Amino acid sequence: MQAELTQEVFAQKFVDRIPEAMRESFTRTQIQALEQAFSEQWAHHPVDIRKEFGFWRFKYFFVLIAGREKRELTRRQARFFSLAELYALILFLSFSTLTGLLLLYLLKSWIGIDVFPNFSFGIWDWWQANVLKIV
Repeated sequence: MQAELTQEVFAQKFVDRIPEAMRESFTRTQIQALEQAFSEQWAHHPVDIRKEFGFWRFKYFFVLIAGREKRELTRRQARFFSLAELYALILFLSFSTLTGLLLLYLLKSWIGIDVFPNFSFGIWDWWQANVLKIV
């Protein structure tokens, strides 16, 4: 019943958008084939959330669909995603390096090693005053 209703809704919307001169040239079988071809495009996503809600006099909806990209990327899209991956890698490596350096600095300060006498970044003092005070 639901599949028939979906097909009827698609068929009605499809036919309404076709110029009147061409409407009679489509058979029911052709419209069903078009409905199936278009419905497969959005089928089988791991995340498929469709919700609607009313607010005041209006009705709104939102759709969240996520899954693996199956379409071929254009050259521009492929370049964009390559650059995005590169920036993500650079960001990850930078964050990891800075975190590692911070941990090494805190370890050095905790042990009491003074690499440059009478010089401090103030990180160990801040750490003792704010973080170790809580613990």
